[in-house]
Amino acid sequence: MNVRKVVILVAVALVLFYVVSQPTQAAQAVQGLLGWLRDGAEAIITFLKNLFA
Repeated sequence: MNVRKVVILVAVALVLFYVVSQPTQAAQAVQGLLGWLRDGAEAIITFLKNLFA
């Protein structure tokens, strides 16, 4: 087993532990990440609309 697979397995295990032990905080973290991605996508769309308008 190489190092990359071990690191991925450890990361997945930590995420699963976090979700199981603190589901509310995990959900809030995911919502925050998705909100950040949505805001970034909206900013790019606004930029492109203004660029080609």
